[in-house]
Amino acid sequence: MFNNRKDAGKKLALKLEKYKDDDVIVLAVPRGGIVIALDTIKKYGFKWDLAISRKIGAPSNKEMAIGAVSADGSYFVNKEYVDIFDVSKNYIDGEIAQETNEIKRRMKEYRGDDSLPDVKNKTVIIMDDGIATGYTILATVKSVKKQGAVKTVLAVPVGPNETIEELQSIFDDVICLEVPKGFISVGMYYMNFDQVSDEEVFKIMKELRS
Repeated sequence: MFNNRKDAGKKLALKLEKYKDDDVIVLAVPRGGIVIALDTIKKYGFKWDLAISRKIGAPSNKEMAIGAVSADGSYFVNKEYVDIFDVSKNYIDGEIAQETNEIKRRMKEYRGDDSLPDVKNKTVIIMDDGIATGYTILATVKSVKKQGAVKTVLAVPVGPNETIEELQSIFDDVICLEVPKGFISVGMYYMNFDQVSDEEVFKIMKELRS
């Protein structure tokens, strides 16, 4: 159990000391991930950027995620769900185009432009406040590998065992502080899991740039 995101971020930072001599870029997943990443970035002086991915919803229920897409169009879909919901390739292609445009809009809003983070030949540490299905993380790591990252690391406070095991086969290293049995939701493992506002994201980004 974590007091809040800052508490979880400080604990994760201690686990990431082994990468202090690597050529690292931290990719924080907004909004909660930037709070988590703050202590790691400041403690080790790592380069940083944002990793924005979007879920792909089922045709009959957009809230039901069947996959995710990242800024460069790299995507992941759960093939079992695609079969269950009889999802066509045309639908997936349309969702990828729509969500990629939304990612670019959000990147411009947060960063001022929609260029991709420079990850080539770097150790990329992806940080978020927790994972459930892992779809957005899978889309993100697929993207950074395509762009030439030499090592990929996932650092999160909490996630379900099944998802963590799947991600361990894809990342070079997975650091997850809590892997509880009977996982329900990320917020259950924080005493305070208030929503992070855009204003707080901008404030942290300004702090890191100063």
